[in-house]
Amino acid sequence: MESKHIVIDARIRPSSTGRYADRLLEHLQKIDKVNRYTILLDPNDTWEPESKNFVTKVCPYRKFSFNPIDQISFAVFLSNLKPDLVHFTMTPQEPIFYRGKRVTTTHDLTMLRYARAGRLPLWVHKLRMIGYRFLLWYSHKTSQQIIVPTEFVRQDIISLHSFTKNKITVTLESSEPPISGAAKKIKNINKPYIFHVGSPFPHKNIDRLIDAFVILKQKHSNLRLVLAGKKEYFFDKLINEKINQSQYKDDIFVTGFVEDSQLKWLYENAACYVLPSLSEGFGLPGLEAMAHGTALVSSNATCLPEVYGDAATYFDPQDTQSMADAINQVLTDSKLANKLRTLGHKRIACFSWEKMAKQTLTEYRKHL
Repeated sequence: MESKHIVIDARIRPSSTGRYADRLLEHLQKIDKVNRYTILLDPNDTWEPESKNFVTKVCPYRKFSFNPIDQISFAVFLSNLKPDLVHFTMTPQEPIFYRGKRVTTTHDLTMLRYARAGRLPLWVHKLRMIGYRFLLWYSHKTSQQIIVPTEFVRQDIISLHSFTKNKITVTLESSEPPISGAAKKIKNINKPYIFHVGSPFPHKNIDRLIDAFVILKQKHSNLRLVLAGKKEYFFDKLINEKINQSQYKDDIFVTGFVEDSQLKWLYENAACYVLPSLSEGFGLPGLEAMAHGTALVSSNATCLPEVYGDAATYFDPQDTQSMADAINQVLTDSKLANKLRTLGHKRIACFSWEKMAKQTLTEYRKHL
């Protein structure tokens, strides 16, 4: 088989959404010893390949940049690499002036529905979203193949861009194995508690989870809510004030970033893991909860029922009472909680990063 040159834009690898790119690289190195790979990295990324047919190259251009200089420079940069195929691991990262063959991964369309201005002036945010919509359309129009993590995302993209219908492939992602080593208890957090981990972006719906917790406290006076994850911009804007105003603020624990041993303890000792999100492309946190034997209570939005199947109890994420009722079911019915734990272990066996990488390599070969 003739060797081809494949470039993978993995600049997202160190970010919170970078696990997909990281696992893709890990498994491609094991299954493809024929093709030659150049991996584009963020200047601050120190990842090094283990396979001889993989090399890295620092890519100094900003991700998701609308700057014409970045667009032109990045296109020239790619052309000079002389690739047979480029895989952009998150849409829309490709420069509009690049004319070579490309495969693009679109993780979801959450940005279109739930992006907020954040620190930007509103007019700048609106201009940015116009640019984002154009780059997304351009990426989907010009890519030879579009890779998505779920059937829901596939249908969502087709609804937005009907011309993509015959060039979208679903490659399911996977969970990580349970965190190894000894679990380390976090001081002052005692059982029973319900648990969530992740950045508090608006679509993560943490404000309604806090409201549901208030409802649950009427029946479960000793219940606690634990929120783990980095305290980013939206924590201060959306969550911190809400907690401080709550009559149960002393029973809401915000841990910030936690080390793996502490995260392991939080999963393993939670009464249940709650995923209240309004929009996901795959929903890795729920699978990680299953891997640790935690009963999962999940939003029924977007792709989540597709991914979790019968291994979760679901609620309407727009309805705080529905959320509280679903959590209460698990808190009061030990048979249900144990059933969800058992089904969770079975469910995670349906997913494999290696399988995802093999499917991706198949898509590469179609266009080489």
